[in-house]
Amino acid sequence: MKEQIIYEDNHLLVINKKVGQLVQGDKTGDESLLESIKNFIKIRDAKPGNVFLGLVHRIDRPTSGLVIYAKTSKALSRLTQMVKNREVKKTYWAVVGKEMIPQSQRLVHYLKKNEKNNKAIVFPKVTEGAKEAILTYHVIKTLDNYLLLEIDLETGRHHQIRAQLSKTGIPIKGDLKYGAPRSNPDGGINLHARKLEFIHPVTKENIEIIAPVPQNDAIWRACEE
Repeated sequence: MKEQIIYEDNHLLVINKKVGQLVQGDKTGDESLLESIKNFIKIRDAKPGNVFLGLVHRIDRPTSGLVIYAKTSKALSRLTQMVKNREVKKTYWAVVGKEMIPQSQRLVHYLKKNEKNNKAIVFPKVTEGAKEAILTYHVIKTLDNYLLLEIDLETGRHHQIRAQLSKTGIPIKGDLKYGAPRSNPDGGINLHARKLEFIHPVTKENIEIIAPVPQNDAIWRACEE
């Protein structure tokens, strides 16, 4: 757990999540990062009582990268509100197939969650029950068979990046659910929550955090070189 902590102070803790880790408990019953971190802090800091830890935002299980947890209720309520107000800037990296696409593009779609198969349905125009989803991508690196995209999110919808890129004809590498031709050996997808920028909810200092990519993936390593 120690090696996954990218940033920590008295109020918050930022983790570089690995592919397959759950940010919080779900119906699978698998141990979540929330529980693992609580246990880690309890032992490390020799805390006699319960450890307070709150999840500020989520990323999907097959995705890697930055997740914020709050260590105080004050930080949790303020950060949750900041995420809602889009005051936390999230930048993602995604590896997609080598297609002829614009170097930079702003994508606007409307997404509706299908609860039955846990998937986002994408509509090109305003549709009842669908929420507006906006992102901008830039091609920042060209590999032999893939492109590396840097993605800035304007909205935070369920499976937004995965669904919007798939609709654009460039599903994320390994993302079978959204049209990738093959899965990745580790069962994950090549989507990484790369950078977070925000004003600290208590100290008011400017925070910028960058997460290294998964080192067990040769394509990710090539992206970071």
